[in-house]
Amino acid sequence: MTTITRRSALGLAATAGAFLALGSAAHADQLADIKKAGKIRVAVAMGVPLFAFVDGQLKPTGSDVETAKLIAKDLGVQLELIEITNAARVPTIQTRKADILVANLGITAERKKAVDFSVPYATLNIIVAGPDNVEIKDYKDLTGKRIAVTRATVNDQMVTQNSKGAEIVRFEDDATLITAVVSGQVDIVSTQTAVLSAMNEKRSGAKLATKFVQQELNLGIALPQGETELKSWLDGWIKKKVADGELNTVFKKFHNRDLPADLTQRG
Repeated sequence: MTTITRRSALGLAATAGAFLALGSAAHADQLADIKKAGKIRVAVAMGVPLFAFVDGQLKPTGSDVETAKLIAKDLGVQLELIEITNAARVPTIQTRKADILVANLGITAERKKAVDFSVPYATLNIIVAGPDNVEIKDYKDLTGKRIAVTRATVNDQMVTQNSKGAEIVRFEDDATLITAVVSGQVDIVSTQTAVLSAMNEKRSGAKLATKFVQQELNLGIALPQGETELKSWLDGWIKKKVADGELNTVFKKFHNRDLPADLTQRG
């Protein structure tokens, strides 16, 4: 049975110079080091509905957490969960404060400059949502409107790039974003479908509806650049677990939908 140790890295802070220095440091073989230590440090972004959250018994759960447990089990090592915010995801891997990151992180060309990715292990849709009585069909309709996003996400990047006339309100993580929407501070948001569902569950007033889908994101497991053995193991593991249906079972348990059939052939 996998032993889980939880450690918070919410206060992660370092300069860009430190990121580059640590990220480029020579490292022999992280996969071998993990096996030798008998432990894998997996960063997860807690407070993200369906992916990583705390259950009624105050234990971490969600599709990302359960995926991390499976990885540790199949490696034959203990699992140390490192709980971080969305904004700390890439820096956590660059500074090697975790061995890998399983935290609903979309595979993008920009992020590939800083970290390496496995083949996709899951997907999510990022969307713009708002009240029924507000007409929003595209980015241009956000001009003059306040829209909330979680900082340092693809949502943030896309709204910033495509909605020059919008007032963008940024929150540090999905939990504070949800609180802001539920409390009525904002009612137009760029987020993912799982987070929108959590907002509507807690919102006492009118529910928010999806206005348009910004992008379907392929999610990858992030790891430090240059760790070829670890990446090879993760790629093979994901392909096997998708083929035998185990990853789909974990994902469907929380998201109530199947993974795409061509998932591991993407990006």
